[in-house]
Amino acid sequence: MVENTKSIDRVAGLILALGMGFVLLPLVVALVTATQAYETVLTGGLSWLPGDQLLANIARVFEETALPGQLVNSFVAAMVVATLKCLFAFMTALAIVFFQIRWGGALFALTLVTIMLPLDLRVITTYQVAADVGMPVNLVLDLFGIGPLMRLSVLDTWFGLAAPLVAHGTGTFLFRQAFLAMPRDLPRAAVMDGAGPVRFALDILLPLSRAPLIALFIMMFLGGWTQYLWPLVAASRPDMQTAVVGLSRLANDMPGAVPDYPLIMAGALVVSTIPLAMVALLQRFIVRGYALSEK
Repeated sequence: MVENTKSIDRVAGLILALGMGFVLLPLVVALVTATQAYETVLTGGLSWLPGDQLLANIARVFEETALPGQLVNSFVAAMVVATLKCLFAFMTALAIVFFQIRWGGALFALTLVTIMLPLDLRVITTYQVAADVGMPVNLVLDLFGIGPLMRLSVLDTWFGLAAPLVAHGTGTFLFRQAFLAMPRDLPRAAVMDGAGPVRFALDILLPLSRAPLIALFIMMFLGGWTQYLWPLVAASRPDMQTAVVGLSRLANDMPGAVPDYPLIMAGALVVSTIPLAMVALLQRFIVRGYALSEK
């Protein structure tokens, strides 16, 4: 007997529509506001009707703000974060799953600790290290009565923006789950064919991990792109700040004045273009990669 599920489907569709409306409403408001003129907002307030100043406001973003250069900073930092996270996660999961290393489970558990201690909780100590990379060496030298050997700061640099964000165990967990779904005799077969560890990793395991790798890269890129707290404290110069931080500064350019909401919303659309395009074009890899990692 086939049950009639039309009523359930209608309720599910209604819930889905309400959820989509709740998520898309802020985007619609941002888009409509970006089409308004600043003078219109000053005289009549925000309107639900779109205007004709969208292109003009986007042009103002590139002409009057520091967002173009900050977009480059965000792209470089996000690319470095995503690339290094994927590289370290791939190598770590490879060692844990396919190599019989002692205390592999304990090492994997320690790797997952980084998920429980995100950068937001250790931002002060991370800032101290970034402000003086040679601090551990200098502390040891001070114990022997030797002066500081070096003082090197990586603040206001691309390396300083990206390096503290790399240490995270999410990628290792996803790759480990994907590798566990592969045949256990795969390394043995590779050895019988004359493949060493490096060739096994590059020629066999890497092509098989294409979907999880792309999915992880996209998610890590988006995470690096939307980071706010660490770029806020790691970069004090406007030319080294990321786009998310620069966007938040647009509302504070003129204290006491009414914020230029059309300019701010146009900047938000510009900042959101790259991550939205990446998700739209590569979403099938995200779904496929996470499906493989859950097996």
